[in-house]
Amino acid sequence: MKKIGLVGGTGPESTLMYYKILNSEIDRITGGRAMPDIAIESVNFTRAWNYVTEGRYDLLTDYLEEKLVALEKGGSEVISLTAVTMHVVYDDLAARFSKPIVSIPKTVADEIVSKGIKRIGLLGTIFTMEKYYMKKDLLDAGVDVFVPNEEERKLVAQRILEELEKGIVKESTLKELTEIISRMKEEDGIEGVILGCTELPLILNSGNCPVACFDAVEIHIRKLIGLALQEDA
Repeated sequence: MKKIGLVGGTGPESTLMYYKILNSEIDRITGGRAMPDIAIESVNFTRAWNYVTEGRYDLLTDYLEEKLVALEKGGSEVISLTAVTMHVVYDDLAARFSKPIVSIPKTVADEIVSKGIKRIGLLGTIFTMEKYYMKKDLLDAGVDVFVPNEEERKLVAQRILEELEKGIVKESTLKELTEIISRMKEEDGIEGVILGCTELPLILNSGNCPVACFDAVEIHIRKLIGLALQEDA
């Protein structure tokens, strides 16, 4: 089994989800015969987030590259970031780094295309909703991507940063998010919604979402597991 390397800490709650699910799922898949070797290089969330909000993408790239190199030196073979927002510099990182980085946006896009969906909603941080990096692979595949309106985007971003990043889950926030998704279903005709922040699955899931729910964490973890269990050719 290949060693999995994760750049974590963006935020801690989602990093914990990755660690727990990777272990439990590989244990299940192998019938209790194995759990994965996992290395986590955890970033200073405040430092990384400030680089994003201030548009200092060169410094963010340098910082994340340090973490990727440390994972590679530690023997990790299946390597990934654990936050969608950090993919704002994915292309620059991929160009610099010697090993493939398993992309969350590409993995999610492949899943949605495989389901035949043509109109998808996207929730996430303000950067994920407003910038191009999470939408590119979907648009290239002919999928129309819709985001909440400006007021709704601010609300979603606020709830993620002030609540979900800290592990706080409120029924009132769930109501707000499902109302936004329902409006997008009615007005934009979305067939599903991407939980495009790795903290959103803490509050939204297939059981409470008004449309088909594409959990970026779940989809990405499945991809990582497949690669880790893949035998070398």
